[in-house]
Amino acid sequence: MRIEQLTYLAAVTRHGSLRRAGEQLHVSQPALSEAIRKLEQELGVALLDRRRSGARISAAGQELLQPIVDVLEAVDRLKAAAGNQRTTRRTLRIGTVNAGTAALVLPAVRALQAADSATVVEVRNLQQDEIHVSLAEGTLDLGLVNLLDGDDVPPDLEATPLLVGSPAAVLPAGHPLAAGAEVTVDDLRAERFVAMRSGYLMHRFAHRLFGAELPTRWHSTDGAEMGKMMVAEGIGLTVLPDYSVLGDPLERAGLIMTRPIKGDTTVITMAALHRRQARVPPAVVELLDHLRDRARQALPARPST
Repeated sequence: MRIEQLTYLAAVTRHGSLRRAGEQLHVSQPALSEAIRKLEQELGVALLDRRRSGARISAAGQELLQPIVDVLEAVDRLKAAAGNQRTTRRTLRIGTVNAGTAALVLPAVRALQAADSATVVEVRNLQQDEIHVSLAEGTLDLGLVNLLDGDDVPPDLEATPLLVGSPAAVLPAGHPLAAGAEVTVDDLRAERFVAMRSGYLMHRFAHRLFGAELPTRWHSTDGAEMGKMMVAEGIGLTVLPDYSVLGDPLERAGLIMTRPIKGDTTVITMAALHRRQARVPPAVVELLDHLRDRARQALPARPST
């Protein structure tokens, strides 16, 4: 068994395919595949599921992934102790739904950067199901998701609640509905509506909110960030967790504002997810601490004036 074989397997897991791993490592795909095949023969388990569409880590490989990561981190520590300046930096891979980007992720990454310049951060905006799968496969270290009342977290993942809020109507500055303290569901039905696309939690909530009577003018988009920009441009109104708008650059600039939805008592929780494992990597623990600190600093949602 060679260290580079473990590195190759970790790279395939991280990048999702032999081709992309080879490109990142500057190793040919046949050489990469052969090295992992020899490791499989030595260990007596199939570490990859090889399909026509590509290779992904197998169930047996997932069980061995954490020990492999531990070995690679131990090698990095050994190199650092020996004064090897070529030791690679730790990359922390974060998956987030759009609603968490402005409110939590960016401030937490900024704080992590100030405290630990050796950690490199990769932030991916993904749908919730994609985050669950990527965490389970080991291609993400941490994921931020929104949960509605009654939503369950996959049993192989551990959740840390960060923010609790409510769905709110998001309006452009100066919209007539901003004159009231609340917005009704009928008010929203009568407006052009910007919905999140299927697969996003707020798409599911919008269908729950409107029932069979959807707004007749229904736009859709990928994620909260584009939804907020469409609202700011006057294309329509949308509904998002209140905490995803409070502190957003568009809200701070006075371009968008929120109003509660009359009669709606839905609770939305933003939670950080990571794999259940005996030892959580130090960089993940540190980022979780920064996320919790940022969540404690967040102000409760308030109507804009």
